[in-house]
Amino acid sequence: MKNYLFLEKQVLLPLYPQRGLVLVRGQGVHLYDINNKEYLDMMSNYGVNIFGHTNQFILNAISYQLKKITNLHGSFTSSMRVEAADRLIKMCKLPEYQIYFSNSGTEAMEAALKFAVLTTGKKKFIVMKNNYHGKTLGALSTMVGSKYQKPFLPLLWDMVETEFGDIKDLTKKISSEFAAVVLEPIQGEGGIHVPSGDYLRDVQRLCQSCNVLMIVDEIQTGAGRTGEFLCSSYSRIEPDIIALGKGIGGGLPVGVTLVSRQVSQKIIRGIHSSTFGGNPLTCAGICASLEYMIENDIFSHVKKIGDYFINQLMSIKSPHIKQVRGKGLMIGVELDQPVTPVLKFMQDNGILVIPGGDMVVRFLPPYIIEKKHVDKTINVFNKALKSLIVTSNIKSA
Repeated sequence: MKNYLFLEKQVLLPLYPQRGLVLVRGQGVHLYDINNKEYLDMMSNYGVNIFGHTNQFILNAISYQLKKITNLHGSFTSSMRVEAADRLIKMCKLPEYQIYFSNSGTEAMEAALKFAVLTTGKKKFIVMKNNYHGKTLGALSTMVGSKYQKPFLPLLWDMVETEFGDIKDLTKKISSEFAAVVLEPIQGEGGIHVPSGDYLRDVQRLCQSCNVLMIVDEIQTGAGRTGEFLCSSYSRIEPDIIALGKGIGGGLPVGVTLVSRQVSQKIIRGIHSSTFGGNPLTCAGICASLEYMIENDIFSHVKKIGDYFINQLMSIKSPHIKQVRGKGLMIGVELDQPVTPVLKFMQDNGILVIPGGDMVVRFLPPYIIEKKHVDKTINVFNKALKSLIVTSNIKSA
């Protein structure tokens, strides 16, 4: 048997932290390594595999399209591309909006920033502290002072930071000289930070009063992750530009940028494009994903099981837990120390979770999890926290 962990070091750039697992297949909410050890997937490939693995409904739709046509340039009309865009617009309940398709969340954000500049003629943005919008140069430019940004300075345009969730701070900084305010409804990579209920509505009000666009990054929060198709729907707002990605393609690479008529009227032919964006194969995954959500009442399940998950986490008595945060199945637990030992303990005990910053354990499970999967996760997580207490005692002895 090949040593894939060794071979990986020879052939791939070392750009990712290594978990030491060779995963070869998935089924439902479980993943299996090369030795056929089972792992409960509570991270869904960073929010991509929202219906678990090898979902037959999604597979059937993708397989059917695979036998017809997989890619088609945007200069030709694809019935599947048009169908996917139409269904997405209806699901978002934004009938006047139009769509640009790309291949990833960060590409969706690149388009969003370019479209904002085209619309306003301005190249200055307000961004949030502790944000994350991707690592291509435009998206990276919005992440002021981040560890990912420093080696590449100077970057694009002029970015001014404000405190996420602090409307008073935004009020002091916003003016008509800005093209747009850029934010996530809930900060994901930054640690699962949830603003107050009125915050997004107040941001939109300020943007409108200053003639500034509002760009909402729903790449992680969208596609039902928080119990509504768009997390921003809870705030009853209509952002000028919305970015989607991750799970909306049924596991296939996808980026979606939705724009209002105000923005679309300023976009000229040929100014931005993608060879693979909106390919019929991925669009078949989009259509199947939307249909599966509706037919299986996914949003209600996400709300119900998400509430149960959060309540169970809040019931854990541990001196290491500082705060439990989240909405739906986008959940973070802030600890009083780095989370790597917890991630390793849980992995060793058959459960895969991810960080949300150095001090936050992040749970992004598939939408199809049940209470028994939550209960198993809580049990192992509790043991992981107790192992930290034991370690602390040993160090102090």
